[in-house]
Amino acid sequence: MLKQIVNGRILTPQGWLEGGSLVIDGNKIRAVSNIDLHVVDAEIIDAKGCYVVPGGVDMHAHGGGGRDFVEGSEEAFRAAVDAHMRHGTTSIFPTLSSSTVPTIEAACATCTKLMAEADSPVLGLHIEGPYLNPKQVDAQDADQVKSPVPEEYEPLLDKYPCIRRWDEAPELPGSEEFITACRKHGVLTALTCTRATYEDVAAGHDAGMTHAAHFYNAMPVVYKEHEFKVPGTVESVYALQDMTVEVIADGIHVPPVMLHVVYQIKGVENTALITDSLAYAACSGSVSSEPRVILEDGVCKLADHSALAGSIATMDTLIRTCVQKAEIPMIDVFRMASETPAKIMGVFDRKGSIEEGKDADIMMFDHDLNLTYVMQMGNEVTNEL
Repeated sequence: MLKQIVNGRILTPQGWLEGGSLVIDGNKIRAVSNIDLHVVDAEIIDAKGCYVVPGGVDMHAHGGGGRDFVEGSEEAFRAAVDAHMRHGTTSIFPTLSSSTVPTIEAACATCTKLMAEADSPVLGLHIEGPYLNPKQVDAQDADQVKSPVPEEYEPLLDKYPCIRRWDEAPELPGSEEFITACRKHGVLTALTCTRATYEDVAAGHDAGMTHAAHFYNAMPVVYKEHEFKVPGTVESVYALQDMTVEVIADGIHVPPVMLHVVYQIKGVENTALITDSLAYAACSGSVSSEPRVILEDGVCKLADHSALAGSIATMDTLIRTCVQKAEIPMIDVFRMASETPAKIMGVFDRKGSIEEGKDADIMMFDHDLNLTYVMQMGNEVTNEL
């Protein structure tokens, strides 16, 4: 069935298209036109002056809607994915925190099943840990943390092509071998939960680690050894200009002024917005939590207030925060929510921009940046127009 979006301000790779229209044929964008004459037999969707932008691509989300992807079940996956879709995430890479091999295998089986479904928003599995620096794990299960174990990760990489990203701390013994194995399987590696020095980051980068997870979080900034300053992981990532970063843009994990600094230094082409959300995100009911975790000030914290435990942000929250609080140009914010993560994850051939032939993944926002409409693969998810 044909659908035509009219009366909106459409974001295209060439910039904003005023007074044009967008024609959807099934699950694909059939045409982006600078005229809004109604197409015969098309269902007309009046954008009512809203911004019409590409659907959000979340490359790092642990859960939502009261469920966590680490549960591994189809029910948990669907609940979390659906919760995020209602807030603008039309493509998602479900993320596991540090897990045992059986837990990873269960999640891989579920992820593989969902990826095989027609028009699925699930594009691959993202594993964070368990190969982390034990001094930087905070809310993750410290009992699971260890250095890379080839006898664990190699069979998983061989068996499960659904694995598209795997994060670890590059200072650990065996890190370069792990990165090389991931590259062989086309899996993105990212540094995370780390105390990596410049030498560690550079060695990982040379081996093929090109991305930094939740930038500024769970990694050190410049520090002193005796009378000398030492570049932290953050400065090391800045120094490697082609390294991409992702930021939890809730305004809490990374304050707005720092979000703006990341944008200024790394640029829109190298900065992606992520939710890094836990099960509490987009949840209308209660969620049983660990005794050591509390919800306070719009974020998850460890109950002793020693560290943040995770995000409850959604895609629309990231966008509003970056525009209204971090004062990043709106057009670049939309690109960092869609185009940049699509490119980093290797799916820009079909996701991340409004172009003829690409998947019909659309968000609409009013002039106050309230989310008013979501379309995923040509199917309406929410409509508050």
